[in-house]
Amino acid sequence: MNELPQQLVNGLLLGSMYGLVAIGYTMVYGIVQLINFAHGEIFMTGAFGALTIYVYVLPDGTSMWIALPLMLIGAALVATTIAVGAERFAYRPLRSAPRLAPLITAIGLSLALQQAVWAWYPEAKSARTFPEIPGGPFEIGSVTIQTGDVFLLIAAPISMAVLAYFVMKTRTGRGMQATAQDPDTAKLMGINTDRIIVVAFALGAIFAAVGGVAYGLKYGQIDFRMGFILGLKAFTAAVLGGIGNIYGAMIGGVVLGIAETLATAYIADIPGMDKFGSQSWADVWAFVLLILVLLFRPQGLLGERVADRA
Repeated sequence: MNELPQQLVNGLLLGSMYGLVAIGYTMVYGIVQLINFAHGEIFMTGAFGALTIYVYVLPDGTSMWIALPLMLIGAALVATTIAVGAERFAYRPLRSAPRLAPLITAIGLSLALQQAVWAWYPEAKSARTFPEIPGGPFEIGSVTIQTGDVFLLIAAPISMAVLAYFVMKTRTGRGMQATAQDPDTAKLMGINTDRIIVVAFALGAIFAAVGGVAYGLKYGQIDFRMGFILGLKAFTAAVLGGIGNIYGAMIGGVVLGIAETLATAYIADIPGMDKFGSQSWADVWAFVLLILVLLFRPQGLLGERVADRA
């Protein structure tokens, strides 16, 4: 029990990262009912975009405090360009096709992005070292926070606050809500739904890029396969919170992160369950939680916000 505060903080940090990526899943699905399985690779390309800025653009010895904002801009530009390009050239032509067609396209795009990053970084077969923020770790009572986690603690709430303001207070945000509720009526009311969909892809990519930078700072390394499992968990978080529900995606991510961390930390202490508490079982417990939620509350924790398009 003495470790519980630390484990809760670890779960909160992990869940915040899941939530940042899950927002992109739930925004796109809420508007066009597309499960963009390439979104995990958008997260990955954002991380590599930030690394490219640091390695190839900034001079050697640049302070991390100067480099970090530029790395975030680079990550957001790379991720947004890829996401918007995918929407325009891969998904938009298939918008009226059977749902299986864009799903298969998303899987193919995911594999293509992995190989593209591998080709750009030939040494990406192994993990690439990511720059670290100097200082730390920091002690708050019995809780230790690593330097890389500080960025996530700051970025996640700020990102959610900016998103909440954008969705609730701006004209484009209200257009997104209207398009998600009823795209046909929104189009009749003069809303450019194509533009709204592009904005949804771009916003989701920006949040994924922030998550990618946070991942690199937290773990100190990135690789071209990092988006696959994390993307699946982010999608799980979106389903847990209620698919199409933006705030549910972040809450689902936090719940998933805490559950995964606590399961990994404490299940091994149960007699006869020692082998089920290893880190290799963390992914299993995440999907066990998803199954339980779908069994007892299939609409997710906060409920779905998806219009009936039938």
